[in-house]
Amino acid sequence: MKTFALAAALSVAATAGLAAPEKYVLDPSHSQIVFSYEHLGFSTTYGMFSGFDGEIIFDQEEPEASSVTVSFPVTSMLTGWEQRFDHFMSGDFFGADANDVVTFTSTDIELTGDTTAEITGDLTMNGVTQPVVLEAVLNQAGVHPQANAPWAGFSATATVLRSDYDMGMFVPYVSDEVQVNISIEAQKAE
Repeated sequence: MKTFALAAALSVAATAGLAAPEKYVLDPSHSQIVFSYEHLGFSTTYGMFSGFDGEIIFDQEEPEASSVTVSFPVTSMLTGWEQRFDHFMSGDFFGADANDVVTFTSTDIELTGDTTAEITGDLTMNGVTQPVVLEAVLNQAGVHPQANAPWAGFSATATVLRSDYDMGMFVPYVSDEVQVNISIEAQKAE
């Protein structure tokens, strides 16, 4: 789930010359994580997290030295069905009473193209931390037409195994693999 091959992709938007690392903050109103999993072979079920916080420290001189951190309360999950949400928050899955925050902290960024990067990081859910690799794409970077400030948009994908986070209930009937799709906007901090 996390958030996030963000910082490395910013190198495409960087201007020429030397610059100190710059801080970008996520726009919570335009940042979402959509996840999906197979249910008994009959359907694909979807959910979403939205309204989360995060920042990118972008090193223009050395994009690989940039960093990404994101966190959000697990209770921000949207499932479209109250009983599913309640079950996900229980000890069978997220254990939200004891582990109410999901975090991602990058540990390595590797540029893979002009607008792509792989960001490896530590994803913590349900009190368990595991490495995750995000395949990220810079969608666009430039001046936001309404905010009149530097802005960037990214998308990223990853696959997470529920069982890696002690949430393997009903595997293999409900897929262990969860597909994660991330879309975010980030603005340069003032």
